[in-house]
Amino acid sequence: MEVLPVEGMPEVQPGDDLARLIAEHARPRAGDILVVAQKVVSKAEGRLRKLSDIEPTPEAEGLAREIDHDPRLVQAILDESIRVVRKQRILIVETRQGFICANAGIDHSNVPGEDTVSLLPEDSDRSAAELRARVRELAGVEVAVIVSDTFGRAWRMGIENVALGVAGLPVFADYRGQLDDHGKELQVTVVAIADELACAAELVMGKTARVPVVVIRGYTPEGRPGTGRDLVRPAELDLFR
Repeated sequence: MEVLPVEGMPEVQPGDDLARLIAEHARPRAGDILVVAQKVVSKAEGRLRKLSDIEPTPEAEGLAREIDHDPRLVQAILDESIRVVRKQRILIVETRQGFICANAGIDHSNVPGEDTVSLLPEDSDRSAAELRARVRELAGVEVAVIVSDTFGRAWRMGIENVALGVAGLPVFADYRGQLDDHGKELQVTVVAIADELACAAELVMGKTARVPVVVIRGYTPEGRPGTGRDLVRPAELDLFR
């Protein structure tokens, strides 16, 4: 398996044909997995917001005082969320897409200007599917696409990439019912391979290397294609809320 950075891509602007930029710079082959940073997807889709345009509500003003944040940013976070899970230095929220994450995935990094923040895509699975279809149209090859972003982890220090959106790829490797090396049947082993591929891509993506797209070549997982939504644990199966 190879994990290859796609270098030389220009700064992505709202309205850009991101799939064309990827096809021209990545030169994908059939069977490749394209891992695309959420930030460039959000930029191309115009998912940017200027803090100067935001009028915070009293709720946002109060939360901002509690956690010492810009109330305009807090309002942007609330606008992208369905509930606040925890408030301590930052806001841990459940986003409208179902993710539990810090600040609704909103941040200033890798966005021009001090007044602009990027939001998560409205539907990362749809974004992945549209990129996949457009790359097929432009390059004439069938690829899989992962839209990735960096999340924190409960009980573990450090951050890592996860798959927000997936198209054309199984998201799990399900070993349940198979036997281990000692002949014991596996009962609960379901590996989140889409997240693991996103993590592998981040090793060459970095945060400051201007590599928003990575090609993973030579890895062909078996199974039914899934979506990023499949990776979100349903509330009734969540033992930790």
